[in-house]
Amino acid sequence: MSAAPRVWIGLPQWSHPKWVRLGITGLEEYARHFNCVEGNTTLYALPKAEIVARWHAQTDDNFRFCFKFPATISHQAALRNCEALTQEFFTRLDPLAGRIGQYWLQLPATFGPRDLPALWAFLDGLPGAFSYGVEVRHRAFFTKGEEERALNRGLYARGVNRVILDSRPVHAANPHSEAIREAQRKKPVLPVHAVVTASHPMVRFIGSDNMTQNVELFDVWLRKLALWTQTTTPYLFLHTPDIAQAPELVHTLWPALRQHLPSLGPEPAIPAQDSLF
Repeated sequence: MSAAPRVWIGLPQWSHPKWVRLGITGLEEYARHFNCVEGNTTLYALPKAEIVARWHAQTDDNFRFCFKFPATISHQAALRNCEALTQEFFTRLDPLAGRIGQYWLQLPATFGPRDLPALWAFLDGLPGAFSYGVEVRHRAFFTKGEEERALNRGLYARGVNRVILDSRPVHAANPHSEAIREAQRKKPVLPVHAVVTASHPMVRFIGSDNMTQNVELFDVWLRKLALWTQTTTPYLFLHTPDIAQAPELVHTLWPALRQHLPSLGPEPAIPAQDSLF
């Protein structure tokens, strides 16, 4: 196995119909270009055992999955009385245990400061072999007051990463397409607090279809990532409203990323999208 990178960079999914023309027809091809994936699929349903086995066969030990905990745990159960669901989740994904970057919770906006005891109890009951992350969306966790400090202290004490959502680009975009309008309806508008609470901070950058704007709003992350890689190994996931454009965002940002992170390596060898679409 090769040396671990100083930063892991990937997309929120490993396939899209329009990526077929770019030579990415599924996970095996995606993994030739990227070293990790966000793994949204598990939020909605557990994969069948044979599918997990296929994912293992299509990747190698240099690849990392960052799967979300199912919504049955994070949303419906709100982390309470969900031991059986949690055990089922870990058991199902066990064949990929050596390729897990981090498991993470995406908590709903209704999960607020009064629910922190449930969060701590849940995290304290998880297997110690993995890295974990938590994305919160309740506004009280973004006021820099005691509620946010309590959240950050608890995560830091447990070595759990605070997942950072940067939705500024998509909400600054001109809503000229249905993809952008849908993303603006679904993605929360929250302050961006670049807080490091553990060794694998995760940044989810929700770009727009305006690449010039994306470059301008991503600039702050170049310095943050370069700083963080001195002591941590971050994860960076690049989104666009129409995920078909995500490879274009990678092409756009890679030169600046390489400049600030010299160890990053060459750009993923994906054909330029503007020649195909």
